[in-house]
Amino acid sequence: MKFDKHLPTERLKPYIKYFVVSENELENEYKIFPSSGLVIGFQYKGQLSIVKDNTESKLTTAGITGITDSFKSFKNTADIGTVLVYFTEIGFTHFASTPANELFNLSLSLDDIFYKSSVTKVEERLAVASTDKQRVQIVEQFLGSQLKDIQADKLIVEAVKLIYQTNGTIRIKELSQKLLISQSPFEKRFRKVVGTTAKKFASIVRFNAVLDNLTQTKTLTEICYENNFFDQAHFIKDFKQYTGDTPENFKRFL
Repeated sequence: MKFDKHLPTERLKPYIKYFVVSENELENEYKIFPSSGLVIGFQYKGQLSIVKDNTESKLTTAGITGITDSFKSFKNTADIGTVLVYFTEIGFTHFASTPANELFNLSLSLDDIFYKSSVTKVEERLAVASTDKQRVQIVEQFLGSQLKDIQADKLIVEAVKLIYQTNGTIRIKELSQKLLISQSPFEKRFRKVVGTTAKKFASIVRFNAVLDNLTQTKTLTEICYENNFFDQAHFIKDFKQYTGDTPENFKRFL
């Protein structure tokens, strides 16, 4: 299995965290946990399906997945190859006119967002590319052609920064007070740019901080209270929503 990261060009760095070229020779079913940014995928070989309630639904070869508030299960055919684009928290809004929150909890065909002819051209070029460098360049060129000349919402950039500084434990009322903006317009701007509410985004950031803690020698009780959960029952409930498993079982397989 291959999962190689590639950094974007300087022009795309504010909007793209990294690209990944992923290949797997074996059929595989796996979970993807909630993350803090949207993801685009181009399958240049093989097929990917989403699995829900033991039912497989084939995905288009070029798709996008919005921010989610629970895990998703996917299944790939043998000998699959994919180029993945991991957006920064505010990145997607600089390429598409669709508000990011309209993709919440969805996996859609990429031609629902961009012109089908443009997406098809990328797929055709990827099908004949022979190296990972070529594949990443093809996707970079596509994104470069879609990049809009708009200013980043500095208030939302600062909000994301503050949420990360507290590992997602900051209260949204406190956040809006720090930013000198009332809660309602703040929430509207945040959802449009980031793809979900500030509260949900903070919860995802906190969940990922918990995942990092699980690899350390801390007890689950320590992790629970360090991450400002009200009690262990709330901690277990949130963790199970995001992973489909309890913290104790999850930690056992790390």
